[in-house]
Amino acid sequence: MKKKTIKNTDESIYKRIDFDKKAALSARKLLKSKKKPTSVALEDETIQELKELAALKGIPYQVLMRSFILDGLRKSKKAA
Repeated sequence: MKKKTIKNTDESIYKRIDFDKKAALSARKLLKSKKKPTSVALEDETIQELKELAALKGIPYQVLMRSFILDGLRKSKKAA
């Protein structure tokens, strides 16, 4: 089966995302021993977008996904 890749040419959406690379990488080192592997089913297009954004930020896409998840959890806790 041929993979379908959607190229996002509008990089301005990525510039609106506030991301602290230094904080993410330091958090990665602190939590390294406490992480447990999981799996999440995502569309190919979503993974491609994550990889593109991560490349712009200069970090691995898994670190970017983890930071989005943790940020969402923090915001949900504040709202609750």
